[in-house]
Amino acid sequence: MQPPPDETRRDAAEDVQWSRPECQLWTGTLLLGTCLLYCARVSMPICAVSMSQDFGWNKKEAGLVLSSFFWGYCLTQVVGGHLGDRIGGEKVILLSASAWGCITAATPLLAQLGSAHLAFMTFSRILTGLLQDSASDQSEGASTSALLALQGASAFSATPGVYFPALTSLLSQKVRESERAFTYSTVGAGSQFGTLLTGAAGSLLLDWCGWQSVFYFSGGLTLLWVCYVYRCLLSEKDLLLALGVLAQGLRVTRHTKVPWRRLFWKSSVWAAIISQLSAACSFFILLSWLPTFFKETFPNSKGWVFNVVPWLVAIPAGLFSGLLSDRLISQGYRTITVRKFMQVMGLGLSGVFVLCLGHTSSFCTSVVFASASIGLQTFNHSGISVNIQDLAPSCAGFLFGVANTAGALAGVVGVCLGGYLIETTGSWTSVFNLVAAISSLGLCTFLVFGKAQRVDLSPTHEDL
Repeated sequence: MQPPPDETRRDAAEDVQWSRPECQLWTGTLLLGTCLLYCARVSMPICAVSMSQDFGWNKKEAGLVLSSFFWGYCLTQVVGGHLGDRIGGEKVILLSASAWGCITAATPLLAQLGSAHLAFMTFSRILTGLLQDSASDQSEGASTSALLALQGASAFSATPGVYFPALTSLLSQKVRESERAFTYSTVGAGSQFGTLLTGAAGSLLLDWCGWQSVFYFSGGLTLLWVCYVYRCLLSEKDLLLALGVLAQGLRVTRHTKVPWRRLFWKSSVWAAIISQLSAACSFFILLSWLPTFFKETFPNSKGWVFNVVPWLVAIPAGLFSGLLSDRLISQGYRTITVRKFMQVMGLGLSGVFVLCLGHTSSFCTSVVFASASIGLQTFNHSGISVNIQDLAPSCAGFLFGVANTAGALAGVVGVCLGGYLIETTGSWTSVFNLVAAISSLGLCTFLVFGKAQRVDLSPTHEDL
């Protein structure tokens, strides 16, 4: 008797997983890719002040250019994830990196095409958003401080546009379950590395060579990375096959069709979506309003401290969470127990530190609380982000895209609501209470309904 098609697909997927050396090579390569993605993304906020002076943009026009990134990335998260599931996440990543690298490097040329430079810049940011993932923060886009713009651009909303859904699809199919958390956290740490790299190198280039050099730097490095991946890790045949599939219109067959009804009838899927939504929304609110909180509450403080320290803390915190998660699973703890523990840290304990922010008058203590909260939120990468791969590895990119689109939209609403609360109550405590409430909602939902049992296959498998 022939095995069920779903079982055949699962066995085939296990056969093509990376070996340990391959996994290490790809992890390093994707870490660098994520770093370069954020280099490209941060370039515009870093240069916004200089470009505004050159082109005569006011605050509203500068904000339009920066916020246009969001509309691009929000439109393609589900599509990017589905493409990754269909033709392979590594191919989608390579094609998108080629495009965003060219657009970034060509940005100075686009700005000189004519008098409509605002329209050209807005269009280029929308295209970049279509090909990358999370949005630059609108509220910080009009700031006159490069550090605040850098802070606003560094959102790692767990994932977005084309890159991170395709990355999720790739890792769910190629990485062993016992190694997924550390691999994902390591690759995700590239967001902080890229933000800090462009913040340092970009600021020097801006002073020495002008804003154009920042775009040439980040776009050129991305294209060099693309050449390396193409020549050393992917074959020309694989890439041509992927392009052929795209050219044929991605015909849907019975074996590749997304099991919509099966997915969205499962409470565990909705628990993952709500938890991802809560994590993204909480992060967006903090990302948007923490710089303003520090500037208004501690006007004599140094900006680089509260704009840099939390991200320096987040790098080792994210790596540690992935290492701890995989270690616990390898020691025999149930997968779902480990995922829920990571969410207790990423949503629960981080929310406690956010609440503490509203009840301290010390600058140093506030920096510690903010750094602890941002650092602990990286535990979400070893919790809910990997849980999506547990639930549906055959269509993890698609499901991640759905969850992250919801999270991004909720984040925009949350940022606006936070501003409304500050304006009406005059108290930062109300904003921090909002973040804690949203985090608690996501945590409680995941603790009650979260599972690690596969839901993309017809047979019923044992809960992990």
